[in-house]
Amino acid sequence: MLGVTPGANESPSAAPNGRVIVPTADQLGAVTFNADGLVPAIAQCAETGEVLMMAWMNAESLAMTFAEGRMVYWSRSRSELWRKGDTSGDRQFVQSARYDCDGDTLLFTVIQEGRGACHTGERSCFYREFGAR
Repeated sequence: MLGVTPGANESPSAAPNGRVIVPTADQLGAVTFNADGLVPAIAQCAETGEVLMMAWMNAESLAMTFAEGRMVYWSRSRSELWRKGDTSGDRQFVQSARYDCDGDTLLFTVIQEGRGACHTGERSCFYREFGAR
């Protein structure tokens, strides 16, 4: 896990229960961005383990997430930074951050505020299931 410290020096947009993360240069160097400069980031509920969503991060959004203790993504459709919850109120507060063995996928445990992570109003973006029951 990347180094985590309490969010005493968080920016005003961060929450008291978010965590500021101070990664080492080696940890940051292990992150592999794709040809578009992006890496997939999974947000998982810290309390239940439920996978809430997957979105993309660039180097800037990753640095902002670490510094603020709030999830910041890169919107491919809008080509802009997207601080989760700034318009919806459904903010995500970082509890921990990990990267996979290849460094090409990130996993954040978060506290989800508001109705949920999905823009549809669902708690998780993964509310639809394949197959008949």
